[in-house]
Amino acid sequence: MKRRTFIKAASLAGAATLITKNALSASGTGYLSNVSSGPKGPIILSTWDFGIEVPRSALKALESGGTVVDAVEKAVMIPEADPKVSSVGYGGFPDRDGRVTLDACIMDGAGNCGSVVFLEHIVHPISVARLVMEKTQHVILAGEGALQFALENGFKKENLLTPEAEKAWKEWLKTNNYKPPKVDKNNHDTIGLLAMDAKGHMAGACTTSGMAWKIRGRVGDSPIIGAGLYVDSDVGGATSTGIGEAVIKVAGSFLIVELMRNGKSPQEACRIALERIVHKQPKYAEGKDFLAGFVAMNKAGEIGAMSYRKGLQYTLHKDGVTKVYDAEYIAN
Repeated sequence: MKRRTFIKAASLAGAATLITKNALSASGTGYLSNVSSGPKGPIILSTWDFGIEVPRSALKALESGGTVVDAVEKAVMIPEADPKVSSVGYGGFPDRDGRVTLDACIMDGAGNCGSVVFLEHIVHPISVARLVMEKTQHVILAGEGALQFALENGFKKENLLTPEAEKAWKEWLKTNNYKPPKVDKNNHDTIGLLAMDAKGHMAGACTTSGMAWKIRGRVGDSPIIGAGLYVDSDVGGATSTGIGEAVIKVAGSFLIVELMRNGKSPQEACRIALERIVHKQPKYAEGKDFLAGFVAMNKAGEIGAMSYRKGLQYTLHKDGVTKVYDAEYIAN
């Protein structure tokens, strides 16, 4: 039930690239500060450690002449299709009734966006969300309507419940009496990913199978524009992970972008958003298992990453190097 950990050296875009578990920046925090000269080539930032293929897919899309929207879509399709990833897409843990339901959204830096919620039977909800953005006048499609739209646009209906996920669900049923499990790095919402190309164009994508064993019909922050994801190329972008309900209550990603618009660094903005959550909802601060976090990037290429409690990791490709970092956190 633990996420795969990648620790290896690899070549990326013709340059030596190193992914290391728990790598830290020179400051010892994992936060890369003092970046004021603007982006130097593509920057890819995502929550957690989903392996080198995620940023590599984004870079390949850009190198082949694709847009930054192409890049974020291709990147998150990797964990969506990976049966060993239990919190995203195919292989994701089901709801408490044993059904795998998916949520995803995508957004470009001009404000165009698309989302699907409570979608079943489709391996790549991010691609359906993109079609909502590009082919309809709507932003969000849900449930059976989202599935109908996907099938009408050539997507194949598939069984997303893997034998491993089904086994885990049946074991949970024996002992948990429909109580939700602890939310941590092995049970959370999402991969959220932000990308900036060499010209400063930005986009983001967020996709998940949601919280394991959730009540049927539950939708978290991941597909909600402004909560799980928000991007504005004039300012920057942010995306979230953890307990989605907490993020929704403060419109977390939008809040971070607006804080950056008003002069806060990405790191400062992430901290303020987390402090806002526990100020408005003190119950979260009281819960030892509470996990919520954000990653953010501004138009200058500065990075922020922070969670309320220890545990959030993020992956960053910048200046030709990809590393996995531990995010800063507020509470002990």
